[in-house]
This record gives sequence, C-alpha cells and structure tokens, in this order.
Amino acid sequence: MKPVTRTGDVVRHHGVPAQSRPTQTAPAVVSLRGAGVRLGGRTLWSGVELDIAAGEFTAVLGPNGAGKSTLVKVLLGVLPAAEGEVRVLGQAPGRASRHVGYLPQRRSFDASLRIRGTDIVRLGLDGDRWGVPLPLPDRFSARRRAERDRIAEVIELVGATAYADRPIGECSGGEQQRLLIAQALVRGPELLLLDEPLDSLDLSHQGAVAALIGRICREEGVSVVMVAHDVNPILPWLDRVVYMAEGGAVVGRPHEVITTGTLSRLYGAPVEVLHTSDGRLVVVGQPEAPAAHTDRHLP
Repeated sequence: MKPVTRTGDVVRHHGVPAQSRPTQTAPAVVSLRGAGVRLGGRTLWSGVELDIAAGEFTAVLGPNGAGKSTLVKVLLGVLPAAEGEVRVLGQAPGRASRHVGYLPQRRSFDASLRIRGTDIVRLGLDGDRWGVPLPLPDRFSARRRAERDRIAEVIELVGATAYADRPIGECSGGEQQRLLIAQALVRGPELLLLDEPLDSLDLSHQGAVAALIGRICREEGVSVVMVAHDVNPILPWLDRVVYMAEGGAVVGRPHEVITTGTLSRLYGAPVEVLHTSDGRLVVVGQPEAPAAHTDRHLP
C-alpha cells in the first residue's frame, strides 16, 4: 500500500485527492511529516502526514490493531517515531507535556473506593508530587487558594459540581468520565489527548460526554485528538478525521474520508458507507470498521 502524501492543501491516498482545510498561518499544534512507527520489528504505520490547528477537534479512527492508541503514545513522547518528524506544540513529543492533557483508555473505579471526585481532579494538578501535603506558610496560601479555585472551575466546566464531593466509586460511569476529563483539563492544556473516552459508556452517556468534549474544544480553544471506535457520537463536532488502516492513514474532513471510495482504497477491499435517515454513518465491510453503529459492550 502506498503511504499518504500531502501536496499543498490536498491529502492524497493512492493518488486520489481530498480537499482539506485551507493552509493554516499559525503554527500547528500537532504536526507529523512522513511519520512511522515500528513495534516488535513490524511497521505498524508509516508515511503519515498531519497538521492539527489550535482549537480543532480531530478523531483517530480505524480497526482494532491499526495503531490508533500508538499514535497517542507517539504524541505523548512515550513511544518514539521510527521515521519522519513529529512535533507537538512546536517541540519534540514530551517536551511540552505540561501543556498536554491526557485521558487514557477507560479505567474503572471499585464501588467501595472512598476517594472523592474532587481529589481525583486534584491529582491532575499535583499528582506528580511526592508525599503528604504539609501546611504552607502564609506566603503560599494564595497559591493554594488559586489551586482550589482552578479545581472548582474545571469541575463546573464539565458539569460535575453536584457530585464532585461524592466518593468516586459511587458515581456513574458517565459521571466518573466527566471528572477524569476535568482532571486532564485542570492544568489548562492547549492539547487534549483522549483514548476512547466513550468506551463502555451507554449511548446516552456517550452523547453527553461527546457534547461536553465538543463544547470544551469550541469554547475553550483546546485542540482535541480523540481515539474513537464509533464516529457517530462525535460527528457533529469533528473538524478532521485520521483514518488508520493497512499500515497507513487518510486525513481530511469527515465527509471526505468516511466514504465508500476512500475506505475501499485504504483497505484494498470493498467497504460501503451508508447514511441513515438521522444522519448517522454505517460502515459495512471487512475488516471491522469503527463507524459500525452497534454498542460492542452490550450483551
């Protein structure tokens, strides 16, 4: 399979163009040039070209094993690129980590866990410090008040004020996810990396959390890169899609990338994209495509 190449503002895959956003004058928040990754001696993906501007909402889609979460690890600086160049906020990945918020794949909390939601959010602010907090001299009290105010601010931003003082184990899955998003936002990041944040939520909570993330992106100007299995809950807010499969990626706007022709070329096999009457997308074909609209966590 030929890698994705970029000429001007046109993203091409197998020589087929798809119009993308106009050229950005401001520096890209995320920039990949001919980037590739190898794991265990195998090339997972290569030739990826991508620019994400400030305040853009980008979804990373593709079948299981395509390397979606690996892309997030590369942006975090946890995994080095084997080829090409990767820049995050104008620096090598990991250099600007204080300005990057991260929510890993869904983690569950035991129902008996008594730590409060507020304390979960606080971990995003001072969880990298060692030991038990000591009483601070008066000259530091203003900083402590500012931290409390910031925690309360992001809890309100995600709509979790009503239950933030409850034990996290007593919160529903959607409530827990809102608090974890607040944790990722508490340092005021310019870039928010989310690895399947809607995973294992029921459909109503998926829609609510997707709307929350879209609103944060729009109103707070935070660039969002979100790994997703189903594009539909986030489709109304998306600016850009990175669709990964068969060792490469196609980049563009959702209606340009998630099409029968583009996905069939990417997979090298027949794939059909259907549009339902309510505006949802259904991808039909093999291997598994991430826009298929069934809840894989339901019995």
